[in-house]
Amino acid sequence: MNELNEKGINAQKAAGLLSRLSTQQKNMALKQTADLLIEKADYILVENQKDIQAANANNIKGALLDRLRLNMARIESMAEGLEQVALLDDPVGEVLYMKKRPNGLQIGQVRVPLGVIGIIYEARPNVTADAFALCLKTGNAVILRGGKEAINSNKAIVKVIQDALRSKGVPVDAIQLVEDTSRESALAMMKLNKYLDVLIPRGGAGLIQTVVENSSVPVLETGVGNCHTYIDESADPGMAQKIAVNAKTHRPGVCNAMESLLIHKSLADKVLPSLCAELKSLNVEIRGDETVQKLVPFAVPATEKDWSTEYLDLILAVKVVSSLEDAINHINSFGSSHSECIVTENYSNAQRFLLEVDAAAVYVNASTRFTDGFEFGFGAEIGISTQKLHARGPMGLKELTSTKYIIYGEGQVR
Repeated sequence: MNELNEKGINAQKAAGLLSRLSTQQKNMALKQTADLLIEKADYILVENQKDIQAANANNIKGALLDRLRLNMARIESMAEGLEQVALLDDPVGEVLYMKKRPNGLQIGQVRVPLGVIGIIYEARPNVTADAFALCLKTGNAVILRGGKEAINSNKAIVKVIQDALRSKGVPVDAIQLVEDTSRESALAMMKLNKYLDVLIPRGGAGLIQTVVENSSVPVLETGVGNCHTYIDESADPGMAQKIAVNAKTHRPGVCNAMESLLIHKSLADKVLPSLCAELKSLNVEIRGDETVQKLVPFAVPATEKDWSTEYLDLILAVKVVSSLEDAINHINSFGSSHSECIVTENYSNAQRFLLEVDAAAVYVNASTRFTDGFEFGFGAEIGISTQKLHARGPMGLKELTSTKYIIYGEGQVR
């Protein structure tokens, strides 16, 4: 597509300039963008309201609508994320090591930008600002292709960002938005390997699978979040209930929300009635196995599909297990390698869970909702990787860099 090729050319030019910006120049641009997001919040909210109205007309509800909606608090959070990134150490130029070889050569490794990053994402306008912040700080240009549900919001945010960059003498093509939201534009972007150095999908399982299967650009895969909380036989019931309720209901439409609850059989009758009653009061539908249904009268039968489903909604699959080993086996069989939690007072069980559960983030006695770049101290995140090559877990600044070797010689030949 001509539009994409043009953006690719512009992004490569911008990336060359961005890689030479000083840390101070990048930080000043980030702070200016944060200030302008607050200053232009009314404009952004007006444009966001257009997307909300369209979503209502298309019967988009619940968690999906919540992910799309902006308010002043969320814009302030976006701005704060930019300011936090400005405060972080700049990884570009960091020398990872330098060693002298017996032949006198000094060989070192240094962090460098990836170049041009493409991101295909769904209805989450905050991704636009988060992605820009991390890409700018690491000297990368970014081409964004958001979903049609958030097109007005994304256009507004990108315009504000570009205005801020222009005022600081930074190339405005550091961030570009593909305004064609058709399926064809997404597929074309997946083939833009002449210009894109990496492609990152952020969204549901369908989007991620489509990108992985169709892209000729290297993909940094951000995974589906079928996250579990396991209540061990030694768990403190009050703590377990607090963690489970938070993990499910704090923001059910995000990838680090709990989708499945496992509980040891010795605690099921003590904990489940109270826990599920509280969840029901918060409009959570309980889908349980036979034991759960006996203990929780309003629970509906869970199917095999429920154990592997990322609901992104107020639905929870609940299963009673007979041992820690059963819990670990269930998680490794049905989980998505995103975020998993054990609630326990038993140190040995906690350590075994940490060792044997295969996930990007594994918790002891804390909600899975903390798997987040901001919460991990990264300022923001480009996504949460569930793969094992290049990056795993919340991807911050260092995950958006590559390395190159630098070699100092004094006339050596081989």
